[in-house]
Amino acid sequence: MFAARIGRALSSQPVSLICRQTVCLMSSVSPDGLFKSLGSSDTVGNSIPEAMFSLYNADAVCFDVDSTVIDEEGIDALAEYLGKGEEVAELTKQAMDGDTKFQDALQMRLDLMKPSKSQIETLLDEQPLVLTNGVANLVKSLHEKNVDVWLVSGGFRIMIEPVAEELNIPISNIVANHILFDHNGEYEGFDKDEPTSRDMGKPKALEQIRAKKSYETMVMVGDGATDAQAKPPAAAFIGFGGVVEREAVKEKADWFVLSFDDLTRIVRMRP
Repeated sequence: MFAARIGRALSSQPVSLICRQTVCLMSSVSPDGLFKSLGSSDTVGNSIPEAMFSLYNADAVCFDVDSTVIDEEGIDALAEYLGKGEEVAELTKQAMDGDTKFQDALQMRLDLMKPSKSQIETLLDEQPLVLTNGVANLVKSLHEKNVDVWLVSGGFRIMIEPVAEELNIPISNIVANHILFDHNGEYEGFDKDEPTSRDMGKPKALEQIRAKKSYETMVMVGDGATDAQAKPPAAAFIGFGGVVEREAVKEKADWFVLSFDDLTRIVRMRP
C-alpha cells in the first residue's frame, strides 16, 4: 500500500533519479524489504532507504537554520556587518567541519564581534535573512501533514525568530542561543546553559524536545557536523548541501540532498 501510494504520487511529476529508482523498485519489493536494501551509486548517503522511510513517518522534523533554512551563515552576516567578516567566517568553517569544538568557536566569534542589540536589529532591518530555495514549500507541506517543525540552531534566537515567523513556525519551537545584553543593550555574553551553545548540544536539544513532546520519530536536517551529531535521538540525519557542500557531512549523512524538493515529494506522499 505504501509502495502504491508513492508510485501514484510521483508518476505525474518530475522526480530526481533516486525517486525514479525508488518507484521502479517499489513495484516488486515490499516497503520493509525495499527500505532495508535500497542503494544507489548515483546518490550519497549511508542509509538512504531508512532516511526516506523515517521522513515519511516522522512526527517531528528539526532543521538547522544557517546554510539550511537560510542561504547563509547568520553569524557570518552579522560579522560582515560589524567589519569582522573574514576572521569569523574562518571560525565558522572550523566549527561546521568539526575541526573546533562548537562552544570554543562560539565564544571566540562573539568575543570578536561583541554585537549590541541595536546593531543586530539594524542588520535584520536593512538586510533580512533570505530563505533557502524550497524550504518554505517543504515546511508548508510538513505542516499540512500535521508534522511538527522545529528550528534547532547554534545561531542566535534574536536572528532566528523572524525566520520562524516567516515560516509560520511557533516561536516556542526554536532551540537556539541567547545573546545576553546589559540594560543599555550592549553585549554581555551568551547563555552557556543553552544546549546548542556546546558541542553535542543538538542531540541534547532533541532529547529535551522528545521528552517534552513524546515524539516517536524525529528527523534532523542540516548542513553541518553538529547536525549529524543529532542522530540519535533522531531516527535519521539528512544532510543538506544546497548552500554549502561539506565532505564531513556527506560522509555522515543517512541521505545527502542538494535540494529540498526530494524531501517535499516524500512528505506529500503521506496520507
